[in-house]
Amino acid sequence: MAKATWEGEVLAESDTYETVEGNIYFPPGSVNQAFLSPSDHTTTCPWKGKASYADVVVNGAVNRNAVWFYPEPKEAASHIKDHMAFWKGVSVEK
Repeated sequence: MAKATWEGEVLAESDTYETVEGNIYFPPGSVNQAFLSPSDHTTTCPWKGKASYADVVVNGAVNRNAVWFYPEPKEAASHIKDHMAFWKGVSVEK
């Protein structure tokens, strides 16, 4: 079981997940979308492709670009399509 929490709230929890480069990627259905707010921020990974980001918002506290995902990954990363990974102080445990 993997779980992501921030500010006392569970952002994601799942028995199934992918681990890539030490990061846990949660399947889309396991992430509580109520805590996410879209961001215009993007980055590019040479082998995964273009990453999109979202802010995490809990009880008015905002953690900017604290979650990222690959809506259209390159073939090598197709197994993490739309899966979400967290950072910037979000606790991720398994």
